[in-house]
Amino acid sequence: MIQLYKMAWRNLGRNRRRTFFSMLALACGVALLLFMAAFVAGEMRDSLQSAIRLHSGHLQVWAASYDEDRTSLAWEDLLENPDALAAQIAARPEVRVATPRLYATGIVVAGATSTGVRVVGIDPDSPASAPFREGMVSGDYLAPDDRGGLLMGRTLAEKLHLSPGDTVNLLVNTANGDVDEQRFVIRGIYSTGIPGYDESTLFLPLSKAQAMTRAENHASVIFILLKDQAQTDAVAAALQGPAYQVKTYRQLNALLSEFEEYANGMMFVFYLIVLGITVTVIVNTLVMSVFERTREIGILAAMGMRTGRIMALFFAESSLLALGGIVMGVVLGSLIAAYVQKHGIFLGDFGMTGILIGERIYAYLTLKDVIMLSAMAFVITLLASLYPALLAARLEPIVALRAEK
Repeated sequence: MIQLYKMAWRNLGRNRRRTFFSMLALACGVALLLFMAAFVAGEMRDSLQSAIRLHSGHLQVWAASYDEDRTSLAWEDLLENPDALAAQIAARPEVRVATPRLYATGIVVAGATSTGVRVVGIDPDSPASAPFREGMVSGDYLAPDDRGGLLMGRTLAEKLHLSPGDTVNLLVNTANGDVDEQRFVIRGIYSTGIPGYDESTLFLPLSKAQAMTRAENHASVIFILLKDQAQTDAVAAALQGPAYQVKTYRQLNALLSEFEEYANGMMFVFYLIVLGITVTVIVNTLVMSVFERTREIGILAAMGMRTGRIMALFFAESSLLALGGIVMGVVLGSLIAAYVQKHGIFLGDFGMTGILIGERIYAYLTLKDVIMLSAMAFVITLLASLYPALLAARLEPIVALRAEK
């Protein structure tokens, strides 16, 4: 076997330029695939973490009859005395923070322009509200006892040409089925880096949201962040009860999970296409090598080298080409992924319904993807080299020896 690889190495060295460009073609294909895998993995990872921070938490506790799609404000669909329930949940050692939130649908009116929004009542001082507090771009943050101010996302503020200190009318549905309208001052403008979220979400202090919607001492959900995401299922099981629904981040972000499965399936097809194209270069190199070395192959066959060993020689050459191309591709792809992981790629407002996609996407290359794509490239290259190997093995020694040099 060692002798075969020595011969294969010598044969590849006969035309170093062609060998190098064959490896380079495979390297570019592998690098592209590694970057695409890192890009998709980074987007899925960031979208999930953004959804957990902003929308779902690791867990949410609902009233037994609450329906998220209807954003019901009827008292029987809400959690009564949510502060006490949140304090009870927060006392668990696995829980980092538990805080009540109230959700309502509304319309914000600025001059002659109006747009639908989701109104969220939050505890401004809760650690769970840190993304909005830390994301302030202008104006002041909310105070828990603020009765006339709200936070508006930067995307919505730019769309309505508003700034801190301006006033808007806010219409919201109430618990008794009516619509209430009040005038608010924009205290501040926040940005989460997710334009779709910032355009559709307004924040009020929880007490003000409860008063305006007539929800009184009720909340839609208890928003829960854990110290360890791996404890999600265990804590969910512990919190289950007949009076509550406990939803995990996977259930609350089911669309993201489905999109990830679809993206992975499409990427696998893309992998095969790219590798198929790049591997043809190596096949072409080996086929040319067969025709260039026809007399040599005939001499080897005449000296007693068996068909299987001739095929093994070409498999050895293709494996060396594959290893060289894969190593180059992994290095190049890792460098590109590392750059994008640090600096990101700006996409702007590339929103998708139900998925929180930031305006800048960062790559995330995993060892699993590196191993999987490297193995796939190696196997496909060996399979593709079967044709030139058979072509060489089937040469008749007498015919091969008569071939012109």
